[in-house]
Amino acid sequence: MAAAAAAAAALWRPQEVGLQEICGILEQHISPAADQARVWQQLQQYNQFPDFNNYLAFILAHAEGKSVEIRQAAGLLLKNNLRAAFNSLSPAYQQYIKSELLPCLGAADKTIRSTVGTVISVVVQLGRVQSWPELLQALVHCLDSNDLNHMEGAMDALYKICEDIPEELDVDVPGLPERPINVFMPRLLQFFHSPHAVLRKLSLGSINQFIVMMPTGLLASMEQYLQGLFHLAHDPSADVRKLVCAALVQLIEVRPSFLEQQLRNVIEFILQANKDPDDEVSLEACEFWSAYCDGSLPPDGLREFLPRLIPVLLSNMAYADDDESLVDAEEDESFPDRDQDLKPRFHSSRFHGSENGEDDDEDIINVWNLRKCSAAALDVIANVFGDEILPSLMPLIQSNLANTSDTTWKEREAAVLAIGAIAEGCFDGLRPHLSEIVAFLIPLLDDKFPLIRSITCWTLSRYSKFIVKGIGSQEGHERFDKVLMGLLRRILDSNKRVQEASCSAFATLEEEAAEELAPRLEIILQHLLCAYGKYQRRNLRIVYDAIGTLADAVGAELNQPKYLDILMPPLIAKWQQLSNSDKDLFPLLECFTSIAQALGPGFSQFAEPVFQRCINIIQAQQLAKVDPAAAGVQYDKEFIVCSLDLLSGLAEGLGGGIESLVAQSNLRDLLLQCCMDDAADIRQSALALLGDLARVCPVHLNPRLPDFLHVAAKQLNPSAVKDAVSVANNACWAIGELAIKVRREVSPVVLTVSSCLIPILKNAEGLNKSLLENSAITLGRLSWACPELLAPHMEHFMQPWCTALSMIRDDYEKEDAFRGLCAMVNINPSGAMSSLAYMCKAIASWHEIRSEDLHNEVCLVLNGYKQMLGSGQWEQFLLTLEPSVLQRLSRYQDFERK
Repeated sequence: MAAAAAAAAALWRPQEVGLQEICGILEQHISPAADQARVWQQLQQYNQFPDFNNYLAFILAHAEGKSVEIRQAAGLLLKNNLRAAFNSLSPAYQQYIKSELLPCLGAADKTIRSTVGTVISVVVQLGRVQSWPELLQALVHCLDSNDLNHMEGAMDALYKICEDIPEELDVDVPGLPERPINVFMPRLLQFFHSPHAVLRKLSLGSINQFIVMMPTGLLASMEQYLQGLFHLAHDPSADVRKLVCAALVQLIEVRPSFLEQQLRNVIEFILQANKDPDDEVSLEACEFWSAYCDGSLPPDGLREFLPRLIPVLLSNMAYADDDESLVDAEEDESFPDRDQDLKPRFHSSRFHGSENGEDDDEDIINVWNLRKCSAAALDVIANVFGDEILPSLMPLIQSNLANTSDTTWKEREAAVLAIGAIAEGCFDGLRPHLSEIVAFLIPLLDDKFPLIRSITCWTLSRYSKFIVKGIGSQEGHERFDKVLMGLLRRILDSNKRVQEASCSAFATLEEEAAEELAPRLEIILQHLLCAYGKYQRRNLRIVYDAIGTLADAVGAELNQPKYLDILMPPLIAKWQQLSNSDKDLFPLLECFTSIAQALGPGFSQFAEPVFQRCINIIQAQQLAKVDPAAAGVQYDKEFIVCSLDLLSGLAEGLGGGIESLVAQSNLRDLLLQCCMDDAADIRQSALALLGDLARVCPVHLNPRLPDFLHVAAKQLNPSAVKDAVSVANNACWAIGELAIKVRREVSPVVLTVSSCLIPILKNAEGLNKSLLENSAITLGRLSWACPELLAPHMEHFMQPWCTALSMIRDDYEKEDAFRGLCAMVNINPSGAMSSLAYMCKAIASWHEIRSEDLHNEVCLVLNGYKQMLGSGQWEQFLLTLEPSVLQRLSRYQDFERK
């Protein structure tokens, strides 16, 4: 077969006319002045010809008379075409393309060599290395040739294969005595000593791709590889030094034991590399410190170097002269936002449970650089070594801050950043000085340099806990007010960067202060709504977040006419101004969600138009999915997700007050459609809304109840749980909410759902904590609704179920689950006998059962087992329990609450 393909490939020749036509269209393809849509259309037509890719390979390899740009364009187009359709090409054409690529490995032009390497890597990805033995021979031949073009071309192709599919080189290839990686490894290590920087760089870059996989070929050569790294540590090429640092960072992360013997030398080298004049080398070196602290090596190895490391980190935390933030910082609010300023935003779908991940603090402009990496390293080191670093760090910070000349503002800014970076790790050591530190920072909110004002906002927010906890004392109360008013002042700053930093910092302070904000609500709202009137689009999003966070923090306190008169008119004006397809609606929808939850029934005066608009947006988007022209908008699932979440917020806020709105709408049918959507985040939010509606107006779900139950149950089968755990979590919660409202009507899905929940409880390790809790609660609620269906199967799930119940905090959901437990035990007491110790541990996990009925039911259950066992056996059983469990069970010993 292969011989036939090779023979057929040898017969193919391009037609001159076709060749010139394709070169002509490629020339237009690379011309900025050409009509690219028409060119693209023509290329798509050429794609219909089965030998079009042969022409592209021929042009790449042989079109000597054409410009390098045309040949490169042919190669890149070939790469994209092969990625889409290589395996559907005839074997003869596959063979032809391969045969044209190999001789170009040593092409005179570097661009052609590089393009050929890229195409070769794609062919290996799709066709596997076993089906192209000639490639391995050609690469070895070129690497051994001593001709720089051939060596570099082969190394470039090999590097790209190692980068894209390193595992392909660590397989047995028929006809080869050893794996490709074992053939190449000695040659790559030899190139560490090449006089040509490009070969040193590509060989080291290739081996680095195998550190995580660690094939036998690298393991066997580890000593030589490490010696090679130390040999290259002071290479004249910055690219090579950067790769040495990258290798050491990877090794310390995944194979630290290899570095243990040389650890002092490694740290010494990285310390020097962290001061490298090339920023990329020093950035790569700086990654080492966080990797070391997060890894498994003992901290002692780093401790003695801290006095030398800390000054390097602080020095590197100062803004570099070419940092783009310096340019951005010049922009005041009169500069219009550019499109690139408006970063894509991602709405997190509603999640019911205890584990909804919050975003970590992040700096304002999300470009990773030496400054941020150094600050992150200082943060991690502070968390590992704590107050030990303060003697090395604090004198430097004080020295930087004491120098108040305009020329040293960057050093002062870095000192403020450092105070923020160590807030968590060094809190205990800083505690005696925090009053002074905060007092020192407050005036910096008014510094003449905008980047000092913005970093001061962030640093103060890192000490929010301390600032809020001190409110009880006169001094602490004054400090809190000064910080609060300082941040509010900065929210109205004319500099965009400061606006952003102050709003984010204020949102952090709001979360910490919560109800302490209530007496200051009026002035806070005035500032936030003043900012709302003057901010441009990008920073407007952060004001929405600050308003939403404020609503979450103060709750029903917001529900007063004097506050609503400040808050609502501007938001409603914007709500009316934005079209249903404007993405600026997203943060406004999120903001309204928080406000609706905070105001509760007080939101009813605004509810009808908000509810109706959410319905309209969902309908328009569902139509846009199938017919954008008829809908008049482009489909974007985030509109549906945000609208569903706002409806959930309305249900939570208005409670039963939402019933009349639901009754007059087609929400039920829209919701069912959303529960079945392909997009996981739409299903997640839809199922959250299903649970919220089940709580407040289940009667309106009744006509489609079997469908809702069936769709929710489907999200709990094992493959669905694996694919979308957050969807499964909400489905599980919604079924539980429905069960306690519709009771026996849930019976058709009880066994199906329980058969999905039991494996979740049995395989709890590593699973999402909320899914485990909701599974345990929903199983209990189903047992309460239909105990006779589950009681016969109790012995199969009592142990893992009781274990999960014992981990849940006291609340009404846990009460529901225990009602189910008691109901099943009443029907089938012997079913729980073998798990009695687990059940006692679950009962003992309560701090207090507040419901008298349930307390008495639990007493009756325990009394029942005492009678079943007889007093002798019961006493013996009690001796097997842990003392803490026994002590808590004693509350139920009288089996009636006194």
